[in-house]
Amino acid sequence: MLLGGEAGVGKTALLRQFQAEHGPLRWGACDPLFTPRPLGPFEEIGASGDKPHDVAGDLTRQAQARPGLVVVIEDLHWADEATLDVLSLLGRRMETIPALVVATYRSVDRGYPLRRILGELHGGAVRRMAVEPLSLEAVCELAEPYGRDGAALHRVTGGNPFYVTEVLVSGGGEVPPTIRDAVLAHAAQLSPDANAVLNAVAVTADLGILAEIAPVGTGLDEALASGMLESTPNGIVFRHELARITIEESLLPQYRRTVHQGVLRALPDTADPSRIAHHAEAAGAADMVLTWAPIAAEQAAKRGAHREAAAQYARALKFKPKNRAELLERRSYECYLTEQTTESIAALREAIHIRHEADDLLGEGAAMTTLSRRLWCGGFSDEAIRTGTEALHLLETLPPGPELAVACSNQSSIHLNIEDHEGTLEHGRRALSLTDDPQVVVHTLNNIGTMRLLVGDAHGIDDLERSLALAEQHGLEEHIGRAYIHAGWAMTRTRAYHLAPWLDRGLTVCEDLGLEGWGHYVLAYRARHRLDTGRWDDAAEDVRRLLRSAGEVPLLRILGLTVAGLIAARRGDEDPWPALDEARDLTDGQGELQYVAPVAAARAEAAWLGGRPVTAELAAAWDLAVTRQAAGVVGELAWLRFLGGDPASYGTATAPFSTQLAGDVEAAAEQWRERFCPYDMALALMASPHEAGMRAALAEFQRLGARPAAAIVTRTLRSRGLRDIPRGPQRRTRANPADLTLREIEVLALVRQGLSNVEIGERLFVSTKTVHHHVSAILRKLGVARRGQAAAQAARLGLP
Repeated sequence: MLLGGEAGVGKTALLRQFQAEHGPLRWGACDPLFTPRPLGPFEEIGASGDKPHDVAGDLTRQAQARPGLVVVIEDLHWADEATLDVLSLLGRRMETIPALVVATYRSVDRGYPLRRILGELHGGAVRRMAVEPLSLEAVCELAEPYGRDGAALHRVTGGNPFYVTEVLVSGGGEVPPTIRDAVLAHAAQLSPDANAVLNAVAVTADLGILAEIAPVGTGLDEALASGMLESTPNGIVFRHELARITIEESLLPQYRRTVHQGVLRALPDTADPSRIAHHAEAAGAADMVLTWAPIAAEQAAKRGAHREAAAQYARALKFKPKNRAELLERRSYECYLTEQTTESIAALREAIHIRHEADDLLGEGAAMTTLSRRLWCGGFSDEAIRTGTEALHLLETLPPGPELAVACSNQSSIHLNIEDHEGTLEHGRRALSLTDDPQVVVHTLNNIGTMRLLVGDAHGIDDLERSLALAEQHGLEEHIGRAYIHAGWAMTRTRAYHLAPWLDRGLTVCEDLGLEGWGHYVLAYRARHRLDTGRWDDAAEDVRRLLRSAGEVPLLRILGLTVAGLIAARRGDEDPWPALDEARDLTDGQGELQYVAPVAAARAEAAWLGGRPVTAELAAAWDLAVTRQAAGVVGELAWLRFLGGDPASYGTATAPFSTQLAGDVEAAAEQWRERFCPYDMALALMASPHEAGMRAALAEFQRLGARPAAAIVTRTLRSRGLRDIPRGPQRRTRANPADLTLREIEVLALVRQGLSNVEIGERLFVSTKTVHHHVSAILRKLGVARRGQAAAQAARLGLP
């Protein structure tokens, strides 16, 4: 149960009432620290493990041993990445777990990690519930004993229970203009000792520490009696977080620092490193920050909380550490793991500058090699190639060492990414000759194996499997994820779908290891696999999840947008061009087949299905594919040119494309069937000179719901004089008389709520330009000119 609501609306009060009626619950809460404590709430409820999948497994076992277990995780908006990963794992497995997990969160100011998890958790055994503010009648009833104007109170507080309560207990005849005034007015009625306790609790809830820094006798009793504080199993806390924030922000800076200094002195040596670093930063204790923040970062990274690790390194970097370059490089890596590409690159650039100024040529060369990889992931291909080459040349001036081997392996990777077969193998072999370091060997075997697969050498999977086994043996998590990514790239490029089990397994592994960015790439390739194998609804769901989570990484968006465009084009129930135009725009400045080939192929197919010229969409990608001798791409593009009426030499194309281009469409169709690709099988059969082949193609297109392709086959059959042609399912239904697509219905519902295009785009995780296309289509189909008219017409037609 995901329990949302604004701050102060009563989520915790609801759960306490549930506990009073149900029995004991196991409570854990996310800390309001500058940088969250990895897996903190699960430690509080007694679920153990160093990694999210370990914690999820332990909690599952506890629930199976004690059916009916109820677990509460509060304040998810403060959660660390690893805690969110645990909930993600539990959410997907919840139907098999005899427990209730309730997670509360604020429904405003949601940051990216929480937004991601809320997007992922839906359906199945996941439910959502919103706690709504009090009604006008309820506020009036509460205000009556105090002699207050209930209507005025509701107007000022919006019915927020916490606001209402604080105003009522603060006294005074007027409703204060802000809740801050109400909280401070309430506190002003207390004694100095009680206020000292409030000030201390605003910084720490630990009862043992409070005893060291505040008068916990009568002062604590008075603060508890006032209703501002309450006792919990984890210590003394404010009844509501808004009150804590108000009190903390009211402290003078020097006094706040003094309180944090007191907490720091009272913390035991066994305290969590993230807590120590938090209080040390607030206390201005530079030496302690520089000691504990890196330790907290290492601990967070081991638990899969890589965002928190990056934040801890950033905390240490504020205090001018002597090993600044090293900490910048560590921060860069943690940012890289969590797709904070801009921050990762910026940190490495600064580290390189520091090493250059210190005349540390070896460190500079090594950091430049790493920067080359980061630049490539960020879509800065030309700079990545240039930086990698400069790093190699610099390191070649020094005695050979592991840094040179890494640079050679990086060059092998660069040649893999530009799909240069000979360059990939040449630099890879050199790297392997220089060292037996596991990281270099794993990285290089991956490069070589992936390149072999891309050129159609099935034995490349042997190199990839060796790379994965070594990565697992040595705990090289990044390289574990990379193996699954490259397996997905190679199998979707060559349609080698006997390797498809790598995709689901890869997603699970990346989630378990906290490899967020790696998982997105595997998800992108699984979406393509599902498209090719006829699972279009599943592919569309993968694309929605990908575009919702992947941010602005160019290649990820290209992969997702092309699949989305192809689904729309093949079904014919939605305009494919907004997605395909955005994908095309993302290829600007990119000269690699990874970027341009999927976009060119998707646009060419959509053009053909829509009766538009095909060749212009293929020109640049065709020349590049021929130059790179990328046989699979050459075959696909040559076939699309053939469909568009422009036969082209297909030279190095591989089967099944070469088979169907040679005219043996029945054999090609069988080859596609063996690869589990029904749509491609039908495309091959539609070029059959025989009626039976054409009818088989039509039947398959109709089964898939590929209406545009089915219409092309139908027209061809009729042009041959045939009339007994089966009709496919009809599009228009009574429930949707305007023939709107599912996405257009979704957009129309938001238009009827009064949302702007920008707001709709944010809600649906699409660009404003895409929303504009949808709204224009809706107005056209409804026969109206304005959004208000569209809402009225939708109501008249009974649209949902």
